[in-house]
Amino acid sequence: MKVIRTTFSFFKSEFSEFSHSLESPRFTGKIHSTPQGSNFALASEHSAPHHAVGLHPRLFVFGRVAAPNGGGVRCAPATLATFFLHRAVRIAQAPFVEPLTSAEIAAAVRTALAEDIGSGDVTTLATVPDSLNTSAVMVAREPLTLAGIAFAEEAFRKLSPAVALERAASEGQKVERGAVLLKVSGAARAMLIAERVALNFVQRLSGVATLTASYVAAIKGTSAQILDTRKTTPGWRRFEKYAVTCGGGRNHRIGLFDLVLIKDNHLAALRAEKPNAIAAAVKRARGACPDLKVEVEADSLDQVEQAADAGADIILLDNMAPPLLRKAVALVAGRAKTEASGGVSLETVRSIAETGVDFISVGAITHSARAVDIALDFVS
Repeated sequence: MKVIRTTFSFFKSEFSEFSHSLESPRFTGKIHSTPQGSNFALASEHSAPHHAVGLHPRLFVFGRVAAPNGGGVRCAPATLATFFLHRAVRIAQAPFVEPLTSAEIAAAVRTALAEDIGSGDVTTLATVPDSLNTSAVMVAREPLTLAGIAFAEEAFRKLSPAVALERAASEGQKVERGAVLLKVSGAARAMLIAERVALNFVQRLSGVATLTASYVAAIKGTSAQILDTRKTTPGWRRFEKYAVTCGGGRNHRIGLFDLVLIKDNHLAALRAEKPNAIAAAVKRARGACPDLKVEVEADSLDQVEQAADAGADIILLDNMAPPLLRKAVALVAGRAKTEASGGVSLETVRSIAETGVDFISVGAITHSARAVDIALDFVS
């Protein structure tokens, strides 16, 4: 097992000093962190040089893991409620979020149950005998695309490790009204107490997957692909982006750390740069982040040309109507990938896809997806 060492220096400095040892199926290592930076030693059987590594419940560290002679790089920490491990991805290489881990799911369910149960379910504890066993089925009350069933299973297991669970549908599967999704047997108290938390996760995540699947179906036969955005429920981004993939969509950047996206406000701050703000921004991004893709937002054909000339990997075509999108795609002429954004709905997405853009980003699939109708029916 090769030991890789590097030094991280933070963009922010509000974190106090701490030391933490890390052990997992993928990694073992130790980090010593101060507000000025972190020294990190990592041992891994994986040869991939890029990793995102969570090392503390308050800290998420992303950076390039380099050989000892490779030097250190700057990293951006962000606050998270829980920590997890996954490899960093680039949009052209890995279109989907890393699979959710059992630890992530368990932590989210544990928090949700604590919020709901508080000092105890007074109704269930007062009325249902501890010795009573029963069975129930989780049922779709409308057509949907399933996502998040593992969260429901975890909720029931947390209340009763002996509960019997049988999946009747798979993640990403499209089911009709009345379809059984999960069969549950065991302690009645545990099932009653866990019921709402289990349903909340599956209803919400299946809602995201179902709406995503509607957009994917609407552009079937075109070369475009549906992307999500960062417009997600705080603390649920990984879960909702996972649900997007269950619906057949692709993930855009996971956060601010894994793709350079130069937007209108960045360009406004650089308006005095020569030869133009886009060229200056792309050049600086290439120098600072040579291993990341660079995307540039453009709201005019002039900016599209500047972004293509500057060597952007992806050009975000912001709030352009289909006729202008066609012109932009023709102007780019394959020099970069193109992404349409803004004004996207189920009514407009087909016409946008038919302009020839590579990607269509849709914030609505996460920020406006409604929870689908799913019930837990107890059976005799």
